[in-house]
Amino acid sequence: MVDDEGFVVDTQDAEARELAYRERGTSRPITVVGNPVLHKECKDVTEFDGKLAGLVDDMFASQRTAEGVGLAANQIGVDLKVFVYDCPDDDGVRHVGVVCNPVLDELPPEARNLEDGNEGCLSVPTAYAELARPDYAVVRGQDVNGKPIKVRGTGYFARCLQHETDHLYGYLYIDRLSKRDRKDALRQMEEGTPRYETVPNA
Repeated sequence: MVDDEGFVVDTQDAEARELAYRERGTSRPITVVGNPVLHKECKDVTEFDGKLAGLVDDMFASQRTAEGVGLAANQIGVDLKVFVYDCPDDDGVRHVGVVCNPVLDELPPEARNLEDGNEGCLSVPTAYAELARPDYAVVRGQDVNGKPIKVRGTGYFARCLQHETDHLYGYLYIDRLSKRDRKDALRQMEEGTPRYETVPNA
């Protein structure tokens, strides 16, 4: 379902849709910083089949287990451009969806309003850092059936869309930090204990 401007309506039946995905899926452990799959651009999704649908179900299950608001396929070790999200916006409205082959729109300068926010990542467990990102984002891609879609978000949800798209191009949020802040985030991770299962880096 899309609105008058052609954007996905991802707020309708959000709870029921997320539950259906999750109940079909199996939770997988999360890959962490240093794992090669996180540090390179992922492959485009070219086959929109049952295997992809099963991956999406597993991603929703994994996201819930890890208590995340977004999850990219490479965060469970799969080299494909797909992410899922279950994220509230700044008004507390829940957005649930999936985007394959996402591309972020380049915002015109007048629309680029940077907002500082505390950011974390399931692949950098227990670490947080302040990072400025535009408070509005538009992502274009495809749904699980290969149909073209576009998703827009503001505030916290915009941050989520940017964060997850970054993952699929080989960037973690800590890659956007100063050297000092990145070092601090990695120290936090080293000192913390994740609440969910992770894949040890070889």
